[in-house]
Amino acid sequence: MTPEQIALVQGSFKKVVPIAGPAADIFYAKLFEIAPQVRSLFPEDMSDQKKKLMQMIGIAVNGLTKLDEILPAVQDLGRRHNGYDVTEEHYGFVGEALIYALGQGLGDDFTEETKAAWVETYGTLASVMISAQKDAAAA
Repeated sequence: MTPEQIALVQGSFKKVVPIAGPAADIFYAKLFEIAPQVRSLFPEDMSDQKKKLMQMIGIAVNGLTKLDEILPAVQDLGRRHNGYDVTEEHYGFVGEALIYALGQGLGDDFTEETKAAWVETYGTLASVMISAQKDAAAA
């Protein structure tokens, strides 16, 4: 990730914060539409889950300028996903739902450059989580 991509992700996320609730609604609606098989991995009442999602994204986004400081938490999150029956395939669904929700929430502010920055950011963080999850499963 370049400094410019980090700036785009951080700047655009500031615009998401005021609409965090609706953005989480859009995210999970899209996720369950494209991957209905993952619905059973989540609680019936999604209120807390939606808050956790937005908090985790916020922590990750705010920490992009100091990746070395947030990587242990990202790795830990990946390891914990073993206990949730998450597969590598699920990360692709989550990425697709995330990009869709950002596009819906940001509208014209979700430029091609901003989208590419988010795709790069998610890909980087997801790969760290997947690697940690695989290492933990093998141990």
